[in-house]
Amino acid sequence: MSTVLFELPYCPPAAFFAQLLTADRLLLERHEHYHKQTYRNRCLVLTAQGVQPLTVPVVDGNRSEKVSIDALEIDYRQNWVHRHWRTLQTAYGNSSFFEYYADYFHDIFVSKPDRLFELNLALLQLLLRCLRLPLAVEFTGEWRPSYPPGIVLDRRDWLSPKSLPDTASGAGLRQPYRQCFGAGFVPGLSVLDLLFAVGPAAGQLLLPAPLTGGEPYAPSAGLSI
Repeated sequence: MSTVLFELPYCPPAAFFAQLLTADRLLLERHEHYHKQTYRNRCLVLTAQGVQPLTVPVVDGNRSEKVSIDALEIDYRQNWVHRHWRTLQTAYGNSSFFEYYADYFHDIFVSKPDRLFELNLALLQLLLRCLRLPLAVEFTGEWRPSYPPGIVLDRRDWLSPKSLPDTASGAGLRQPYRQCFGAGFVPGLSVLDLLFAVGPAAGQLLLPAPLTGGEPYAPSAGLSI
């Protein structure tokens, strides 16, 4: 059984999900320390002003890199839920499928999970259902810095907002799709951009990636989607 290992991101790009097409399991890293300026607490969306990052603020951000990812609390003193939702409405309110999915995502945002890991997991479970990717989701039982060649494909920190793909195929997509703004296609955005544009067909546009590398892993706990 093939497994791909990722950190748990916030509304990740399509390339994240493209990696899952050839896997049977998604293994999520639960024993790392938080990393700043990554997809763990940010995503990229396309607005009329161009690509815009949406960042979830965390409590005590200056010391956050010393905190375990599953214990990191979200900072609700900042009104980020309102800002993120207004940005999504402005960017995608006129897209073909925003209203079809909006209530599901809005319910997660306004539920205000205490921890970043809880928020990201709830959003990921919803996205997997929307993309019709019914693979098992499991968690690491301990921190391991690396995985020798084998069954597990270690994709931790493989995706970064600082190194965006240049093409649709580089972003894990079979072909460009019609976006809400701009004449040219912008790769590397959150999968929300794809989902709101093409709806239930979103999963069919993902480009499968070969699953190689890593080693067999027996997770200690998990859940099924």
